[in-house]
Amino acid sequence: MLINLLRLLFIGCALVFIFMLIHAWWHKRRLGELEPTPFWPVAGIGFVANFLDTLGVGSFAVKTACYKQFKLIDDRLLPGTLNGQCVLPTVTQSLIFIGAVKVDPLTLIGMMAAAAAGAAWGASRVAAFDRQTIRLVMAVSLLVVAGLIFAGLLGLFPLGGEAMGLTGYKLAIALLGNFLFGVLMNVGIGLFAPCMTLVYLLGMNPMAAFPIMMGSTAVLSVFSAGTFIRRGAFDARAVLAVAIFGPLGVVLAAMVVQSMDMEMLKWLVAFVVIYTSWTMYASWRAARHQPRSQLAESAG
Repeated sequence: MLINLLRLLFIGCALVFIFMLIHAWWHKRRLGELEPTPFWPVAGIGFVANFLDTLGVGSFAVKTACYKQFKLIDDRLLPGTLNGQCVLPTVTQSLIFIGAVKVDPLTLIGMMAAAAAGAAWGASRVAAFDRQTIRLVMAVSLLVVAGLIFAGLLGLFPLGGEAMGLTGYKLAIALLGNFLFGVLMNVGIGLFAPCMTLVYLLGMNPMAAFPIMMGSTAVLSVFSAGTFIRRGAFDARAVLAVAIFGPLGVVLAAMVVQSMDMEMLKWLVAFVVIYTSWTMYASWRAARHQPRSQLAESAG
């Protein structure tokens, strides 16, 4: 019964997001403000990134690296674009995986609600940041993600336990942690890696992370993406491309997950994240040395 209600919640979130996206698309088109972003390259990146995301690698770092490398999306619009792009793919993930692992309902729903609250609180602040602030924050955030990935690959994470739910102070820590992770989603740091780390640290079964992190992201992304969409701080063409092709990558990954070599992919993504963090920092540092007139023009 609870699983069916959660699936209805995820479907409802998807429908709300689709309505917001279509409304924002037509509004930008009517005003002649649609970004000249190439549709098919972004769609291809979204397909691959969400394929990897479903396997646990994470999509934010892969997308950001590609967008930076090929100069597809304005840095200022990256947080809103990344959050908008993850809504329908993570809803698809949740619909597929939410019933596969039985997690304590209070822990699952509580952590989902905490992440959504964090996303809603953080998006209203991050959407108004200037480009330089976003570059610096994302550089630091991506470096944190790389550290988490490397720590897992090197066996530095606690092994976790067998618990499928939390109570008392551990539940309070989990709720606070997921609230923070919801806030960090708005600056381009994905929830998957830190949420999995938190689950391990609190002694839960590592498998419990999958429904928690997928369900949390599916719900919170509607709140975070909604704020960016209302403010116009997102790339409409890029979000639409991944909204269509991202879920296809999720479905394909769900079909072949058992045959994938995840160790190699995670090492690759860890290095990609570090490279992307450096490029963000380099862009921030270079802009600091521009004359004020040029800096103001580049921020426009």
